[in-house]
Amino acid sequence: GKHRIVIPCLGHFKEEYEKVSKLYMNNKIRTTKYTLLNFLPRNLFEQFHRVANLYFLFLVVLNWVPLVEAFQKEITMLPLVVVLTIIAVKDGLEDYSKYKMDKRINNLLTKVYSR
Repeated sequence: GKHRIVIPCLGHFKEEYEKVSKLYMNNKIRTTKYTLLNFLPRNLFEQFHRVANLYFLFLVVLNWVPLVEAFQKEITMLPLVVVLTIIAVKDGLEDYSKYKMDKRINNLLTKVYSR
């Protein structure tokens, strides 16, 4: 019949576990959206899918045209930069809390029952 082999990742089984575990996918839980490498581009990509952020970006770009310039360029950029920064910090903190929760769940001790 069918059978399965369970190799614990402890003590003297550690070398055998590392050798065998490379052949299979792991079952770790990952609920985070970002990594350190993709945080900034992915966060900006998601934020510019909001119509309000696109509107403020349009105003910033429009203000760089000398004929249409209504305010100083820096003042026009300020609301957009503030909003993007606040949302990025909020998203980063939420994702970090998810990372800590995933790490805690993935490191829980489990019991494996077998016949």
